[in-house]
Amino acid sequence: MSDPIRKSIHLGRRDVLGGVAGGLAGAMFGPALAAPRDGARRPNMILFFMDECRADALGSYGNPVCKTPNLDAFARQGTRFADCHVQHPVCGASRCSLLTGLPVSNTGHRSLYYFLRRDEPNLFRYLKDSGYDTFWLGKNDALAPESFPLSLTEWHGEVNTWARAGGRGPAFDMGKPNLMLINAKVDPKATSDYLLIQQAIRILERGEQDKPFCLFIALNQPHPPYLAPQGFHDLYKPESLPPLAPPGLAQKPMFHEAVRKAYHLDQATDADFRQIRATYYGQVSYADWLFGQLMEAMERTGRAKDTMVIAASDHGDYAGDYGMVEKWPGGLEGNLTHVPLMIRMPGGAQGHVVPEMVELYDVMATMLEAGHVQARHTHFARSLMPQIMGAAGDPTRAAYTEAGYDTFEPQAFEPAMEGPANLYTAKHDLQVGQPATVRRAAAVTTQTHKFVARPGGQYELYDRKRDPLELRNLIDDPKLAKVRNAMADNLMGHYISTTGVPPIERDGRETPPYYVMPQFEKR
Repeated sequence: MSDPIRKSIHLGRRDVLGGVAGGLAGAMFGPALAAPRDGARRPNMILFFMDECRADALGSYGNPVCKTPNLDAFARQGTRFADCHVQHPVCGASRCSLLTGLPVSNTGHRSLYYFLRRDEPNLFRYLKDSGYDTFWLGKNDALAPESFPLSLTEWHGEVNTWARAGGRGPAFDMGKPNLMLINAKVDPKATSDYLLIQQAIRILERGEQDKPFCLFIALNQPHPPYLAPQGFHDLYKPESLPPLAPPGLAQKPMFHEAVRKAYHLDQATDADFRQIRATYYGQVSYADWLFGQLMEAMERTGRAKDTMVIAASDHGDYAGDYGMVEKWPGGLEGNLTHVPLMIRMPGGAQGHVVPEMVELYDVMATMLEAGHVQARHTHFARSLMPQIMGAAGDPTRAAYTEAGYDTFEPQAFEPAMEGPANLYTAKHDLQVGQPATVRRAAAVTTQTHKFVARPGGQYELYDRKRDPLELRNLIDDPKLAKVRNAMADNLMGHYISTTGVPPIERDGRETPPYYVMPQFEKR
């Protein structure tokens, strides 16, 4: 490894209603409606967004092996939210919720093919309309094409380097275990993510002072295929890692076995899955190194003094747990739903840890409050500004995560892929051939337990304190009947309270006057 890399290296109504009261104020969303309070000083904002990074991969979240010195130092400089959960385990759906403060059951954005359109609100449009310069760097999975110019000052997609395309090439044997591992030598300064960070640094170096800015950096790492650049690919020895959650556990949802068979992962060994985890940790450490480059540039340009920085991820990754790879659209395990969330703000608390539950889409409400912008649509996110300033969280709060889609909505499915087989062919084929594997499901998570409702499939209940890896499904344990019923009621109450919210602007009930449409001669 080179020297530069080494150096860098209570259940109740309050749970159900979430942040409704804060979101109800305002008027119908429209262009250029949001405005800051007079005389308010507004910080710049950076949202550093990793793809598929589970919380327990970071040192500050208790990982004993994975090296993340820059993110760990950042956590000590601000507020770390120890128990943050996403709204959906797939990129697009999670990001749409992040930008709107709405669950997917409210919007229908539950797959990779439906993004935020021009008539829908989103965080960046609010900020732009209120006078922010908004910059987007990296992969999309959130905005429809027509929403980009309405929401952003400048945007640049993911740079198409060969390292990103390496997992989609034609040389793939469908008969062998699909470990999603790529063995290749990659220059850490030649990846798409490194180039994105350089773009971000150039924006910081411009030194604009007339407007505050918001910079969204959407990394690809540590997303599969599992491929870490040189200096990171062999950073961890597979045999020295802690035990993974084993495959073949009782009372798990049907997709576990189906995915393992379709991917031939039932033929893989524990050593294979340990290698996956070791490489995944290398990718996480690489993302941390990139974050260090960004933080150094912020100090050098003086932007650390006036910029709010948020580090988070859209969802996690199995990374070998349960004998699985990547994620699954119907998956609701904690290694998919529990993500890191750390926020540093000028004048904010330092070294503050919030153990109480929060949800990823709280980022939207938080950034809007920091920018003194009022949302003009109903949402359910809660601002985390009190915690950023040192307050405690809400100990009665729960988090809600939805997953999957059903046969009545074929438009949501990932269709069968054409062309030569690649790492994702079996994934698409399995969804189309066995749609029950991606059936809709929902989970409610509290500080002590997690309940998963899977209509037509396996229901689940876990003790989060005694069983953090969710190895033992307690759904049929008679001693936990009251807990199970209370959590089921909580989840039902959440759906009743958050779905089908009407627009704020009302329609008149009067019948409009009849008039004859003008007639035109045909020529």
